[in-house]
Amino acid sequence: MSARPARPRVAWRTLDGILLLDKPVGLTSNQALQRARRLYRAAKAGHTGSLDPFAGGVLPLCFGQATKVAGLLLESDKSYRAVLVLGSRTATGDRDGPVVERRAVPPLEAAAVSAVLGRFLGAQTQVPPMYSALKRDGEPLYALARRGVEVERAARPIRIDHLTLARLDQGTIEFNVGCSKGTYVRVLGEDIAVALGTCGHLTELTRTEVGAFAGRPAYGLATLEALAGDEAALDALLLPVDAALECYPACVLGALDTSAIRQGRAIDLSAPPESRVRLYADSGSFIGVGQADTAGHRVLPIRLMSEVARVD
Repeated sequence: MSARPARPRVAWRTLDGILLLDKPVGLTSNQALQRARRLYRAAKAGHTGSLDPFAGGVLPLCFGQATKVAGLLLESDKSYRAVLVLGSRTATGDRDGPVVERRAVPPLEAAAVSAVLGRFLGAQTQVPPMYSALKRDGEPLYALARRGVEVERAARPIRIDHLTLARLDQGTIEFNVGCSKGTYVRVLGEDIAVALGTCGHLTELTRTEVGAFAGRPAYGLATLEALAGDEAALDALLLPVDAALECYPACVLGALDTSAIRQGRAIDLSAPPESRVRLYADSGSFIGVGQADTAGHRVLPIRLMSEVARVD
């Protein structure tokens, strides 16, 4: 048998920016990231806020220095569109798991369903599912769940900002939800089903918005593949690193403060106590993110760009 030809070696390039990928259903977040990364030939890349393989939608990908702010993106609020099928509950809370419970579905009317959805608004706590990437003693919970092991999980604070009914067919509910970080929409769907007097699981989940990127277009892999080889066109789809941080106020620094911040030193700058700010040199170049001290009189650097964020 002849040996398989070696895969061509990629000539990776330095690239800074954020791509809003419209992740397709069926791929893990990392699989989608690696396909996009090879198309861009990005030397360094990461994603923020994983989407389950059965879910699709907005997945921010960070290239180069944008990976320095990826952790801040995890804190962003998010919006989703979900389809909840009533009458059957699965082990995973979605269509990929085996059915573990069946219950009759009572007659439903839109007004009554909307009233039930309204009960879930506001600050609350939620117990993470066993089928999640959270870790116990270094092992993902989903790995334990696949072995039939269930462990106690502490409830975590979440917030539901909006939750509206988009479509109601007998046995199927489509809803839109805006929520805080850490919210599991699969668990929310199960809780909604219980509140309606039955059980249920998600069959579709699409992330429609992520934090500061609300209203910006996301690009599918097919679009990127159609531009393969035209790196100028691909790069034109990237957002600058600071586009992820528009929720923080901007501060322009003079030459001395710019030098001090770049050396990791605090500067005299008034800001709300412990708040975060975007820092810029007087030339307009993005320096990084700072955080005010407890008194609100000085700002310390917490994420710095090694040089002007760029695409080249």
